[in-house]
Amino acid sequence: MNLNELKYIYFVGIGGIGMSSLARFFISIGAEVAGYDRAPSVITDALLKLSASIHFEDKPELIPDSFKNNPDQTLVVYTPAVPDNHAELNYFINNGFTVQKRAAVLGTIANEKRGIAVAGTHGKTSVSTIITTILNEWEQGCSAFLGGISKNFGNNYIASAKSDFVVLEADEFDRSFLQLTPEFAIITAIDPDHLDIYKSYNELISTFNQFISLIKRGGSLLVNRKVLRLIKVPDYVKLFTYSITEEADFTAINIIAEEGRFRFDVATANHEVMNDIEFGLPGRINVENALAALAMSRIIGVENDIIIEQLKEFKGVIRRFDIQVRNNATIYIDDYAHHPEELNSTINSVRELYPEKKITGIFQPHLYSRTSDFALDFAESLSLLDKLYMLDIYPAREEPIPGVTSDLILKDVALDEKLLCKKEDIVELIDKDRPEILLTLGAGDIDQLVLPLKELLLN
Repeated sequence: MNLNELKYIYFVGIGGIGMSSLARFFISIGAEVAGYDRAPSVITDALLKLSASIHFEDKPELIPDSFKNNPDQTLVVYTPAVPDNHAELNYFINNGFTVQKRAAVLGTIANEKRGIAVAGTHGKTSVSTIITTILNEWEQGCSAFLGGISKNFGNNYIASAKSDFVVLEADEFDRSFLQLTPEFAIITAIDPDHLDIYKSYNELISTFNQFISLIKRGGSLLVNRKVLRLIKVPDYVKLFTYSITEEADFTAINIIAEEGRFRFDVATANHEVMNDIEFGLPGRINVENALAALAMSRIIGVENDIIIEQLKEFKGVIRRFDIQVRNNATIYIDDYAHHPEELNSTINSVRELYPEKKITGIFQPHLYSRTSDFALDFAESLSLLDKLYMLDIYPAREEPIPGVTSDLILKDVALDEKLLCKKEDIVELIDKDRPEILLTLGAGDIDQLVLPLKELLLN
């Protein structure tokens, strides 16, 4: 399939962060793009401005005629989050259209280039976005398909006609990353997750090792030192490690926090030291993410001065430790954390920055299966807060599981101040509470609270 010869690209679930970056790519090469999503969003609004045709009802009659009438020139892309009974998806399948998952299409685009694939159960978006920021100031540049909206670029697809490099997230969900054959790869973490897909942690680990086996001969793999014991690396792949706590090929040392920014040095395995690196995002997890991006940039061949300057200039990713309000009255941070390890990192980072302040969190669990699998772990992580507002589970692609509710977590949270509440009541509750530090946490539609909470806390 030659993607450049396709005239019509239809997306079932066009408002997803990964789907929208593909939509932007096809618009950039002159294809006609249309699609369906459940509801309007900032992402669909932006695509509409770029000429995409989008509707929000699952009705085949709303599909533009130009797509229906040209099956030989139409590619239909869908996300695994779309249910099997989706009317539009089934219309395309039953009428002989070429229908592919997002991961397969991304693989087709990326595998002909010098792919830089960032894998891991968390940290993918931050690391891939930092790498993209660095490489875009390098003479060879890069394209990128990102899993979040970069604040430096203002979107999640970065185009570069001149570059052979492409940065992308290698998503373990639904084994999507097995569609990729990168030249360079990173693994940030391998923690238990997506057990509705993998059934066991060992199966997840095995699938990460399958991904490693797909790295091109002579390629390079960079791994967090913590996951080294879990992986098997073919002898045709060059292995590098990074760490902020242990000796590695790239080790962050002399880490100092200064007014929300971090400074650190990096010692490499060849006894080189990069001094006085400044990174503008708070939290030690972000130092680790910056180190991964620095190390991969060095492996590729980017000069030190470019790396150091772009780490200093990095502005962050929307919904990744995203500071919305910071004034004398309150600090409000929005974060995508939806796994116990991510919650630990975010809350502990806030505690390190503001040890004397009371931290209030609003958490929306994501998926019934994840809630069931990690209820006690979630409870332990959320107990790091001082006060908790717990929202109902965001189901995403799942049907309810009997007995699995947010209370499965909440009952074991070791806090005196904890409350199960509805999303629509949150702004009023926070107006009465006026917390010193407020965190919104989760991967569902909790992002709809960000703007009203920001406006409230700025007044």
